Amino acid sequence: MTTATTPVRTARPSAPAVPARKKRPSLRKRLELALLLGPALLLFAGFVLVPIGIAAFYSLFKWNGFGPLDKFIGFDNYADAFSGSVFQSAIVHNLIIAGLSIVVQLPLSIGLAMLLNRKLRGRAVLRALVFAPYVLSEAITAVIWVLMLQPNGFADQVLKGAGLGGLIHNWLADPGIVLYTMFAVITWKYIGFGIILLLAGLQGVPAELREAAALDGASAWQTTRHVVLPLLGPTIRIWIFLSVIGSLQLFDVVWIMTTGGPANASTTMATYLVDHGFKRYEFGFGSAVAVILFVICFVFALLYQRFALRRDTQGALTRMVG
Repeated sequence: MTTATTPVRTARPSAPAVPARKKRPSLRKRLELALLLGPALLLFAGFVLVPIGIAAFYSLFKWNGFGPLDKFIGFDNYADAFSGSVFQSAIVHNLIIAGLSIVVQLPLSIGLAMLLNRKLRGRAVLRALVFAPYVLSEAITAVIWVLMLQPNGFADQVLKGAGLGGLIHNWLADPGIVLYTMFAVITWKYIGFGIILLLAGLQGVPAELREAAALDGASAWQTTRHVVLPLLGPTIRIWIFLSVIGSLQLFDVVWIMTTGGPANASTTMATYLVDHGFKRYEFGFGSAVAVILFVICFVFALLYQRFALRRDTQGALTRMVG
């Protein structure tokens, strides 16, 4: 009796997988991108890029805003701006405000945010009261504080009532303290935004980490320093960026309260720009100052993005992809 034998097939080594080629975006996808991004890009170009280009063009002329542009002077407006003592002082004032914002406002905002993040009776009302000044317009804020800081005004009466009459000064007329008076008003106006931003960051700190640190014997200060603040780092860096850019562009509150005075003691780059560009009809010179202000803010934004915010954005992209 014979048995049929079936041939045994040997397994052939499989060919290496060929990586799939990336498909080029189809015409439909390109049309969708153009339709969605086109209006935004047109608005950005019309309201940002074109005005910057026009300002840079005007800055090369000596022009009072009337008549043709026929007095080309090149970069003389920039040289005059940087050589002027008032503009140099304005840059220093902006830097002082930016530095004080980081040194004073940041710790104060963090402390108040942590306090308002705890379970307190009337916490919602306290949060609303802290955020209320930020909702007010800059013009209303400036007018309120001008009335309060007048001689024998509300601020002086409060100091007298507290037995601190010796601290009374001409808050808006003393060149030695007017800049710091401006900073106090600015802090009252904008600190609510920083607190709300940091409160949002604190919501992302897991409670389990704090409990684990407490179980390991860490004190409240150690938990805050080694657990809460590192996790709050991205929010703090965003706040610093917004605060510095806002300090460099500071204008409306200072302009309404002091117009940069007395004796240019509270002048900022923006008030200097408006004073020369619109009040003195030096539109070419004012355009040069505007370009300088833009370049300073732009360079700071690029450097801050490169050295401070880059790891935060990279981490966010990594988490989104993963």
